Amino acid sequence: MSITLAVMAALLLDAWLGEARRFHPLVGFGNLAKTVEQWLYADTAIRGFVAVILLLIPLTALVVFTQWLPWHWALDILLLYLAIGWRSLGIHAKMVQSALLAENLPAARHQVSMLVSRDTAQLDHHDVAKATIESVLENGNDAIFATIFWFVIAGAPGAVAYRLVNTLDAMWGYRNDRYSHFGWAAARLDDALNYLPARLTALSYAIAGQMQCALNCWKTQGNHWKSPNAGPVMAAGAGSLDVSLGGAAWYHGKLEQRPILGQGHTPNARDIDRALKLIRRTLMLWLVVICIGEWFAKFILST
Repeated sequence: MSITLAVMAALLLDAWLGEARRFHPLVGFGNLAKTVEQWLYADTAIRGFVAVILLLIPLTALVVFTQWLPWHWALDILLLYLAIGWRSLGIHAKMVQSALLAENLPAARHQVSMLVSRDTAQLDHHDVAKATIESVLENGNDAIFATIFWFVIAGAPGAVAYRLVNTLDAMWGYRNDRYSHFGWAAARLDDALNYLPARLTALSYAIAGQMQCALNCWKTQGNHWKSPNAGPVMAAGAGSLDVSLGGAAWYHGKLEQRPILGQGHTPNARDIDRALKLIRRTLMLWLVVICIGEWFAKFILST
């Protein structure tokens, strides 16, 4: 089946059905990861590496075996739909925006706490908007574009493997006393799998918005962020939107002074919708590029 049609079908399913409500495979995988962590946890990198291998290889191999099924393309679309988080990201961001526009700051703080890991109890209006936009831009890469990238490169097994690693990084990839060693393998593997997709996402954000500003912010600011992949993505996205992100934020009771990303005004509630529109334009760009790339590959193979 056409890769372009498979990606479009998965996106349409996501737009129509949204996130699975009763049982989402990634939620089930997260629960399984918690059980494995209870069995294997020790403050060593080797234990974390073994945990990643035990969780990743059997499930990815299972998806690989499905590629020999006669109608595996239908399962591929289903798996990509389950791996993508486009609609759910938009819903969560819109809930934050609605609370801010209604001047209900406590509700906005609660809603944004569903998107970010920082402390939200003391955030003001602009801080909530900033945190939401940062999450939209970063998760736009993780839950949408990088997932599609690995589906194009390696089919359903690639998309599934990427999202499993991404989930483990979200659970274990913290530089704190508990996970600095145990979560090392998950964090480094996620960095490796995200390296190229993140930069393609950053470039796409630039093309879909204020290109020169986005490219300049990516070049001058992206490498200063604590994450080697989130930095370019958020710097380019902030520049594209002409907003200023980053800065001080509280994490687990400690104040962190983060680099400034982007340039322009401090975000407000209206800018959340602008960030979501940037995601949509970028997604359209990706679909066009995938379609042209697939057509060109078939043309080359047929000559």
